[in-house]
Amino acid sequence: MITIQNGLILYGSEMDPVRANVLIEDNIITEVSPHASGGQEIDAKGCIVSPALINSHVHLGDSVAKDKGDGEKIERIVKPPYGIKHQILEKTPKKFIIASMRSSLLEMLDTGTTTMVDFREGGVFGLKMANEASEGIPIRRIVLGRHESFLKNSIELEKLTDAAELILNSADGIGLSGFGELSDDVAKIIAKTCSKKGKISAIHAAEYEKVQIDSLKATGRTEVERAIEAGFKLLIHLTNPHNDDLDILAMKNVPVVSCPRSNGSLGAGIPPLKQMWDRGIELLLGTDNIMFNSPNMFREMEYALKVTRGYYRQYFSPLEILKMATVNPGRSFNLNIGYIKEGMLADIMLVDQLSTDPILSLLNRTESKNIIGLISDGKVVYSR
Repeated sequence: MITIQNGLILYGSEMDPVRANVLIEDNIITEVSPHASGGQEIDAKGCIVSPALINSHVHLGDSVAKDKGDGEKIERIVKPPYGIKHQILEKTPKKFIIASMRSSLLEMLDTGTTTMVDFREGGVFGLKMANEASEGIPIRRIVLGRHESFLKNSIELEKLTDAAELILNSADGIGLSGFGELSDDVAKIIAKTCSKKGKISAIHAAEYEKVQIDSLKATGRTEVERAIEAGFKLLIHLTNPHNDDLDILAMKNVPVVSCPRSNGSLGAGIPPLKQMWDRGIELLLGTDNIMFNSPNMFREMEYALKVTRGYYRQYFSPLEILKMATVNPGRSFNLNIGYIKEGMLADIMLVDQLSTDPILSLLNRTESKNIIGLISDGKVVYSR
């Protein structure tokens, strides 16, 4: 039993700031009130008590390739199987890859992230490396694997289901690079197999302008249209929508993970967050490749807020940005986390309040040194 006392609680899915205590029993938030008490006491005076963060898209494996390839075209950096990233992963000894992945996982915890969604390259071997890297680190992992044979023309379609099932035996779903490397038939079989197994099917789509133009020329359809037709349940990026892409996504109720810093690093554009939000599309945030971004969700949220306001030249709510890293992914991934309320799992961070506006204090001003405590699944990860 744990009681967080004297803090400013961001309560419920709308993050209403209330002065209260939080009682945690058997990993669950059982009471939020001024009178809650019992068990281990944590003093949160002067702190914002916030849901911990969820990083909805990261490539953990390329932690070993930080800042490589800067200035190269995006396809030269990350397109499988011959991109700079893939060449580095191929040549680097396993122990160095694992060590770099562990370092990134610890950085996530240090910056308030308790849940991450990893697009895991390397097939079954890559999944095993990720398990080894995370051993003993209290971070919730949703792992989306892929198999080398998924690449266009490299597998007979009748054998594809077996390859997908092999990955799904060890993963929470499948995360694909994009339609530049896949046929529509392959994509449909993978999405269908994930659906039958009750697992996540995700794919990069509309990340940069060229892939959309190439898709339209080759098939008469955008990458988004192809992804929806194939049956994918989660799309990554959507930085360059064409035609009716956003309306289709809204109609089909498919969530989108936006990675604004990644798009900026690669010159891919600015994600149309406000247009997606206006249509009611469920928006999540991710830090994408550790190769060119730190996995710090505070940096991602601040950049997302300010680049969106600058792009549209109008106000965009910081609360909606915070939800993209908490409430929305908790709901999209069917996790009982993402906000602080009775009955929810206790994934909570205690952060120094550095301004009178608690949401902007988190987004604009928080550094790792300001996170004085982190709780994951009802257990104290650290208390500073």
